[in-house]
Amino acid sequence: MDKQIVCINWGTRYGAPYINRLYEMVRANTTPPFRFVAFTDTREGVHPDVVCFDLPEMPGFMPERTIGQWPKSRLWAPELGDLKGSFLFLDLDVVITDSLDPFFEFGAPEDVILARNITKPLHKLGQTSIYRMPVGALAPLQAQFAADPQGVADKYRFEQHFVTKNAPNGIKFWPNGWVRHFRIECIPTFPLNYFKPSHPPKGTRVVIFAGSLNPPDAIAGRYHPKYEFLPPWQHIKRALKSHRKLRYLRQFMWPADWVKDIWDKADRAWQSALETRK
Repeated sequence: MDKQIVCINWGTRYGAPYINRLYEMVRANTTPPFRFVAFTDTREGVHPDVVCFDLPEMPGFMPERTIGQWPKSRLWAPELGDLKGSFLFLDLDVVITDSLDPFFEFGAPEDVILARNITKPLHKLGQTSIYRMPVGALAPLQAQFAADPQGVADKYRFEQHFVTKNAPNGIKFWPNGWVRHFRIECIPTFPLNYFKPSHPPKGTRVVIFAGSLNPPDAIAGRYHPKYEFLPPWQHIKRALKSHRKLRYLRQFMWPADWVKDIWDKADRAWQSALETRK
């Protein structure tokens, strides 16, 4: 199976640094040859080895009042740039900790394979921070969504729930342990979170950052972008004044130095590449 890796970028939240950082993490963890493709609304400052295409047309319109990442539906198109066959999609804010090669070897080329949504394990829902599928496999879903974007978004809330429930030939999941949710699976549970830093469990290949806690927050040791890192005793003191004491106590975490190390290494690599090729 050809190794095609795809990401998508729109708006101002991420941009070239995230594309470049992801490319370098892929390069460090994928046996060549591979092809890294970005569908993006900006190409300024993007790594010279990244193949860029304009964003595909948004099907229908962008629904309102939803927290799902519905712009990802652009990638459900029957044709996608010049890609043929299967591709591996990665969110821009994942952290890669081990080889991606098994993601190209698992299952059949025609499969649609998603990560497990660990937040609702009994619901058997998929998570689209990292998935693999053939180009056009979800084209019927794109047509269905385009016919009534707001209705679909209101019913399913998240685009990954829509995919899970409606993929034409069903979905499969990556093997347990390959993909880990940072907030749920990498931060030690209370009260160990006050004594031990976060860490990816053994066997982890990709760490995803679903929700509001993203890699910069993990590096800073804050559970939410609006929070600041506080030493344990200060955090406990503030928690005891909160009306949700236990919840606040569970939200302490030490800065994730391992995330910083991976990011710093990737940043040095892409910045060096841009300087070399000026």
